[in-house]
Amino acid sequence: MRETFVVALLQLLPGATAEENREKGLEACRRAAAAGADLALFPEMWSNGYRIESPEQLARDAVPADGAFVQSFARCAKELGMAIGITFLEQYDPAPRNALRVFDREGREVLAYAKAHTCDFDVERFLTPGDGFPTAELDLGGGETVRIGAMICYDREFPESARLLMLGGAEVVLVPNACPMEINRISQLRGRAYENMIGIATVNYPDGKRDCNGHSTAFDGIAYAPDACASRDMLVVEAGDYEGIYLAPFPLRRMRESRESETQGDTFRRPSLYGALTAHGKRPPFVRETFRSEYE
Repeated sequence: MRETFVVALLQLLPGATAEENREKGLEACRRAAAAGADLALFPEMWSNGYRIESPEQLARDAVPADGAFVQSFARCAKELGMAIGITFLEQYDPAPRNALRVFDREGREVLAYAKAHTCDFDVERFLTPGDGFPTAELDLGGGETVRIGAMICYDREFPESARLLMLGGAEVVLVPNACPMEINRISQLRGRAYENMIGIATVNYPDGKRDCNGHSTAFDGIAYAPDACASRDMLVVEAGDYEGIYLAPFPLRRMRESRESETQGDTFRRPSLYGALTAHGKRPPFVRETFRSEYE
C-alpha cells in the first residue's frame, strides 16, 4: 500500500499577466516534481492572480478550460509525470467561474470544479457559482490511487462542503485560497479535517499579495493514533508568510487505517435528523440583500 501522497503547496506571488503566471507556474511545477511531489496545487484563480474588479475586467481576463493557458499545465503534468491542480478564471456563460482543473500524471483531466460558495457579499457576485462537489480517483502509479475533491476559499467556511466531499469518498481535499489565513480560518480547516477524517491541503498567496499572508497548511485528519494515549496534532505543514514551495506528505496508509477504526466521518451520522440542512429560505438574522436566491 502506498505510504504517502505528497502535495506541493505553490505559495507564489502572481505576475501582471496570464502569460507571466503561466511561465512562473510551469517553472514552479518543475521544481515541485524535482522535490518529489505527487501533485502541485496553485492558489485561487492563478491565471489572473485573483483579480476581480468589474464584469468587464472579468470578461477580458477569463480563459477557456480547453485553451492555451490551462492546457499548458496538462502537457506539463504529462512531461513531469506529476499531477497538477491549476486554478483559473474560466470563460463561462452567463459570467466567468472561479475554477480548478486537476490533470493526472499522464496529463488527463480527472477533476473539474468551480467555486460553489462565491463571496456574493463582495465582488465575486459577478461570477457564476459552481453546482456541486465532485470527487475523482487520481492515479499515483503502481496500481495505487487516491480519491480527491476540492473546495475553493470561501467554500471551506461551510461544513457541508467538506461533508459532501467525504460522503463522495474523498480522502484528500484540495483548497486553493486567496485571503488572510489567520487563527480562525486555519481552525476551520483543522475542524473540517477532524470531523470528516480527511486530509486537507490549502494553498494561499504569500505576503505581498493584497489581503493575503501565506500560511498555507495541510492537515491529515488523524486525530488519534493507536500508539498514543491522547489526541495528536493533525498538522502536516504550515508555511510562513513568504513565497515558496511547501511539501505536504500525507501519510496515506495511516489515514486509511484511521478511517477504518475511528468514530468521525460517516460512522455514526443520523441523516434522518438533518432535514433542516436542505431547507430553502433565509430567516433573520441571516437575511442579506446580496444573497442570490436563484442559486439556492
